Amino acid sequence: MSTFTPRDPDFEARCRALFDSQGMMQTLGATVRSVAPGSCTLAAPITQAVSQQHGYAHAGLAWTLGDSAGGFAAQTLMTTDQGVLTVEMKINLLAPAIGTELIATGKIIRAGRRLTVTQSDIYAVDGDRQTHVATLLGTMMTMDGLA
Repeated sequence: MSTFTPRDPDFEARCRALFDSQGMMQTLGATVRSVAPGSCTLAAPITQAVSQQHGYAHAGLAWTLGDSAGGFAAQTLMTTDQGVLTVEMKINLLAPAIGTELIATGKIIRAGRRLTVTQSDIYAVDGDRQTHVATLLGTMMTMDGLA
């Protein structure tokens, strides 16, 4: 496993503040579980508001949470005046998302100067059981002048 060195010593506080400023994450009731160099774990409750017609969590919740987890994993390696934007994201849906919450862990696969490749794995929590429901592979673009 690669070890990443953040260029901002306050990367965790900055990532948490950026997360808190996202209206989408607030709308979904998402929270940050952990932030480390090159990784980020987020969680969101599975509620009726984010369900689909069969009662499972909508794939859009898995995609949104996985996109943000990957994006914040990339953000951990940015300078204080850089941000990231998703330029490509692919999702593999592996199982129905049944349970009380989704947990998404994003990690960096390769950090480049302008493009960073990330992977996010999404799990549905149902009591003591966790089911791997999706994997996302994405590319994040470094944007100067954004924090």
